[in-house]
Amino acid sequence: MADSTKKLNVLMCGTGEYTTGWTGSGASTSDKKIGVVGLTLFDLRRRGKVEHLGMVGVNGKKFPDIRKHLQDKIANVYADMDVSFKSYPEDAKVDPEAYKSAIDELSPGDAVIIFTPDSTHYPIALYAIQKKCHVLVTKPATQLLSHHNHLITEAAQNNVVCFVEHHKRFDPVYSDARGRAAALGEFNFFNAWMSQPKSQLETFRAWAGKDSDISYYLSSHHIDICCWILQDKAYPTRVVASAATGIATGEPYNCVENTEDTITLLVDWQSIKSPKHKGTAVYTASWTAPLKSGVHSAQHWYYMGEKGDIAVDQAHRGYDVTVDDTGKSSFNPFYMKYTPSPSGHFDGQTGYGYISIEKFIDASREVNAGLASPADYEKFGLPTIGNTVLTTAILNAGRISLDEKRPVGITRAGNEWVLE
Repeated sequence: MADSTKKLNVLMCGTGEYTTGWTGSGASTSDKKIGVVGLTLFDLRRRGKVEHLGMVGVNGKKFPDIRKHLQDKIANVYADMDVSFKSYPEDAKVDPEAYKSAIDELSPGDAVIIFTPDSTHYPIALYAIQKKCHVLVTKPATQLLSHHNHLITEAAQNNVVCFVEHHKRFDPVYSDARGRAAALGEFNFFNAWMSQPKSQLETFRAWAGKDSDISYYLSSHHIDICCWILQDKAYPTRVVASAATGIATGEPYNCVENTEDTITLLVDWQSIKSPKHKGTAVYTASWTAPLKSGVHSAQHWYYMGEKGDIAVDQAHRGYDVTVDDTGKSSFNPFYMKYTPSPSGHFDGQTGYGYISIEKFIDASREVNAGLASPADYEKFGLPTIGNTVLTTAILNAGRISLDEKRPVGITRAGNEWVLE
């Protein structure tokens, strides 16, 4: 990147666990106790890539606690870390549409990073794109395939970068596995499991089962990895979904009626090159896993091609720490490394959670400097809004299959993927 590239102004949409590590009732009890997005951007500002930072939520009354949390857990822990930001709405106000006034203060070429409940991704991303701001939206990009297609169109028309924060693409194990899968011939079978403990139902009670489900929230990770591995090799044709229920809606979680505990999607895939080769994928996600399993996110997957297979267990990386009070835990510093460097500075720049955000920042700055166009990033396997459309297609089809109790087809209509 050229030295003359200007620093990027960034607005963070969402003030919760992933952005700040603050849940409203205190610091998160997950592995993201000081968040990911805010910490990364504070460090990118220290490194000279980011300029002004803003943060917008719905309830401004949370900001005094958030600022204290960031000061205590980040500024007082890491050397030279400025945690200041402009907040929206004002501390005494509650405003569900505060994101609009916050985005209105931005200029074309500024960036918006969206980590909000799934049902709000599309309207916020659309508003930002139409203001000619670059957008990074967490997964799932949208809940409806039609909305995803619309964002593809709007991002192209407004000449802005739009990435989906599929950080698993930057996990060195997943990336290496994708490269090795290319030598295994035609796709045959994929099986993925991802879960989080029941305590997440307390963190997400405000929207769990109302605005989204565990398949959108968790299976989006491994569905995208499967789509990434099979890009230009195979495409999904049919989705059938099944779900387990009964835990989330009971005591003490009391989620809304019909909230699923565990969701499985069975997906048929068709080879592009060979009509006779068809594959099967099974994607399962749950937020009712045991509370003290030693990992926050259990995650593993298996891939089989015609010439070999790949097995990945990303929850257990041979790195365990046992503490008298909390027992044994498996840690993943390859995602976010929270322990400081010998100089006392934040030391997590090589984590794939950090890299996925930095890649977006770099792309936005390159486009602003005229060094690249948004379309250039479609070529390199990056999680652009265009490269991630089949992930949304599968997730949306799964939701319809659950609601309507039927298989859902995926097909092409002109240049767009549509559901049948």
